[in-house]
Amino acid sequence: MSDNQTRRGIYERMYRILTVDTTMRGLMMKGTISIIYYSPRGQEAIPSAVSAALTQGDYITTTYRGLHDTLAKGAPVREVIAEIIGRSGGTCKGKGGIMHLSDPRCGVMATSGIVGGSVPIANGLALRAQMTGSDAVTVAYFGDGATNIGAFHESLNMAAVWRLPVVFVCQNNEYGEFTPRMESMTVKRIAVRADAYAIPGVTVDGNDPDAVYEAASAAVARARAGEGPTLIEANTYRFMGHIFGVDQMEYMPKEEMQAALANDPVPAYRARLVAEGIATEDELAALEAEVKAEVTDAVEFALASPPPDPAETYTDVYAEAVPA
Repeated sequence: MSDNQTRRGIYERMYRILTVDTTMRGLMMKGTISIIYYSPRGQEAIPSAVSAALTQGDYITTTYRGLHDTLAKGAPVREVIAEIIGRSGGTCKGKGGIMHLSDPRCGVMATSGIVGGSVPIANGLALRAQMTGSDAVTVAYFGDGATNIGAFHESLNMAAVWRLPVVFVCQNNEYGEFTPRMESMTVKRIAVRADAYAIPGVTVDGNDPDAVYEAASAAVARARAGEGPTLIEANTYRFMGHIFGVDQMEYMPKEEMQAALANDPVPAYRARLVAEGIATEDELAALEAEVKAEVTDAVEFALASPPPDPAETYTDVYAEAVPA
């Protein structure tokens, strides 16, 4: 079990993710901003707990539904929101958006718009750490649908053979875009796919931050010790559609959604911390007020930041523009 300070820190991450996500959806619904947005609502516990097991020098890679992963690793809220709405004050100067969030200063190395694209990139980062003698560990976040593609299996095989310091974290929210998971695979537990590569495969309740933290801590310690990769399947649920404002979630059974909402990880963990004496109501209320003020300030900063200058279209582009 993690210590009290760690558990409070996990809740702070979860509440920050919740607040940013709620704020972004509110801005869209009011017409203040018009963007493509992938909500991580319901999955806050997973990266919040995993990041508590990492250091500043560790890396993560993620997918387009990776706002929560990015915030949990410590990316500044101001710059993250500015990036999502396409403003020059963003982490990538407003040119990446939510599909390409990155901030190497805190170890957020790559967000891939390709399903499963985060997995082989993580191997590259882990290989670099291994070759340079660094003790950095890389975490690859991805969804359940990504475990069906070739890059996932090739990456697990390579990481196993080379004993790379990488942790593969599948945020299993039961839907690959609009398709129920069991319509695209026959394994009931994604973690058993690790067996094919003779690496540990662990299934945890992704809505239980303490369980996720314990699994992540063990996997990170194993990777840092040179013992190779681990596959963690963190079972959770997606409260919003694949793309916010477009997907009406008609393919998600109402009773299934109601059960998931009743197991909302944010209020559940808050209640647990109070019940176990880890924090008082007043302490958590004060923390929440600070986070809300932080997010309000971040929105003001982002909206005041100008769009990218068209003159910078080819700045930070690795390939030379070829005249037509």
